[in-house]
Amino acid sequence: MKRVVVAGAGFAGATVARKLAEAGFTVDVYEKRKQIGGNAFDYKDRSGAYIHEYGPHIFHTSIERVFNYLSRFTDWFEYKHKVLGYIDGKYVPIPFSLNSLKLCFSEDKVKRIKEKLINKYGMGSKVTISQLREENDPELAELSEYVYNKVFLNYTKKQWGLLPEQMGDGVTGRVPVSISFEDGYFRDSYQYMPKNGYTELFERMLDHENIRLHLEADALEQIEIKNNRVYFDGSADIIFIYTGCIDELFDYKFGELEYRSLRFEFENIEKNVFQPAAVVNYPNDHDFTRISEFKSFTIEKCKNDIMNTTIVREFPCKYERGMIPYYPIPLKECENKYSKYATVAKDIENLYLIGRLAEYKYYNMDLVVNSAIDMAERIIGG
Repeated sequence: MKRVVVAGAGFAGATVARKLAEAGFTVDVYEKRKQIGGNAFDYKDRSGAYIHEYGPHIFHTSIERVFNYLSRFTDWFEYKHKVLGYIDGKYVPIPFSLNSLKLCFSEDKVKRIKEKLINKYGMGSKVTISQLREENDPELAELSEYVYNKVFLNYTKKQWGLLPEQMGDGVTGRVPVSISFEDGYFRDSYQYMPKNGYTELFERMLDHENIRLHLEADALEQIEIKNNRVYFDGSADIIFIYTGCIDELFDYKFGELEYRSLRFEFENIEKNVFQPAAVVNYPNDHDFTRISEFKSFTIEKCKNDIMNTTIVREFPCKYERGMIPYYPIPLKECENKYSKYATVAKDIENLYLIGRLAEYKYYNMDLVVNSAIDMAERIIGG
């Protein structure tokens, strides 16, 4: 069986398509949108910055094979991501660190809290907010409540429509308290941005003689699932790799899964720099969660003579069918519903699920690529 149909041209679909094409498979990639790249699609604006149409995408990984694999399709420039939170009129480093501590508490208290944190957890360690809230020491308890209320609580409510304690460490642990003076948002070994944008990376990845790309085309309109197989245009002699919403694949037979969506407000401003960091979080002010400035995380930021910059304000919202589903909601009842779909999918012999939506899993670009490489190698190995 050498014919493959891939639904979706984001990181999951493009990676598995390229791997299989190079192994001699004939691959048809179907993408509902008019462009490739999924939510990582970008384009260059008049300031020279790459605008991420579906929100900022910062590449970082500690998986060497992922970095090496993607390096075949792009040149990189090193980029260390930094985020500030606008808290009580101050720009405070996020994740909350020892530098953040100095901005939010008195000098004497900072000294005592710092010593306690280092003695308890060790310099350079990371602590989740749920761990910190279990502290009995009065000053550490005060710190934990400050961070919880000022950094996590309202941001999480806006982002997810839930309280932090409802989310679990799988989400809240992504932005831990950092017992260090480093203000970098990530600690990964490889922190880069594609030199000529993500779209060019995808163009190169999908440029192979065994890949046929179909834009503004929905693979689901051409499939039928019966007898434990996926039929495409009447034929079951295919491998069907699906990266979209699993509930849509099965026509919502167990009900709709829940997602969070996003609304973006872009603004082009006639000034060189708008804000003091690439991303500024607004946990307690405004309806939006953050403002991103694209010049600050592209190589074109060196063009200081251009008095023009583009920002985007990000408004999380409840997902409704027809919107873009950005985030699966990591609640037990949602996972239970997903498991019903996954059980049905497991019995379909020529169906493979990959990606955040198909697996109903909240994970980063590099992990998606890593999973896609694994999947392709399993298919190649038979």
